[in-house]
Amino acid sequence: MDMKKRITLELRNRSPAEIVELVVDNSRSADGEVEGLTDEFTELEFLSVVNVGLSSLAKLPSLPKLRKLELSDNNLSGSLDTLAQKCPNLTYLNLSGNKIKELSTLEALQNLKSLQSLDLFNCEITSLEDYRESVFELLPQVTYLDGFDQEDNEAPDSEADDEDEDGEDRAGPTGDYGEEDDEEEDEDGSEGREEDYEDEDDYAEEEEEQPGAPGQKRKRDVDDEGEDDDDDDEDN
Repeated sequence: MDMKKRITLELRNRSPAEIVELVVDNSRSADGEVEGLTDEFTELEFLSVVNVGLSSLAKLPSLPKLRKLELSDNNLSGSLDTLAQKCPNLTYLNLSGNKIKELSTLEALQNLKSLQSLDLFNCEITSLEDYRESVFELLPQVTYLDGFDQEDNEAPDSEADDEDEDGEDRAGPTGDYGEEDDEEEDEDGSEGREEDYEDEDDYAEEEEEQPGAPGQKRKRDVDDEGEDDDDDDEDN
């Protein structure tokens, strides 16, 4: 599917001004240019155009609110100056898997004053000597290059943070149900123990009644022995 049709499909009968996130990965650009995007996407904050066959960004429209741009696995080798003009508020830019070879190509990104994270994985530029030091020096506003800062600390994963927050939200009700179950178990346990106590009392009463007969029999045996002793005395 070509890029223009894919964008039309992704709109789903909404106006471009309503779109905040747009993903058109693996669609096709016939002439290597951006197609289907217009200045009407005024609220767009996240755009993913991965593996589309782009070789130029010349037709990229003005996207003043765009903060994250995914352009990995395309054929870009330059024309990055367009980004500073059309997307001045970018904070994250992924150019992995493109044909960027020279450090000078990145000079155009100096005007992206808000740029914090830049990815250049699988670009030829990464094989240059002192690649990381050179990029950080050229783009002092960048904190994370290829996912790590200058001290090799990994960039935080915003998606993981979101999942943790969702997990905490889900954990609340689960805990409440657990407390209710514990209360029910305590009530059931209390009732069960009361019944046990009643059974033990009944059993104890039965035991007290049963030994009565043998007790009386033992008393009669003692009396009989006494009578035998009396008979022996009379004979003597």
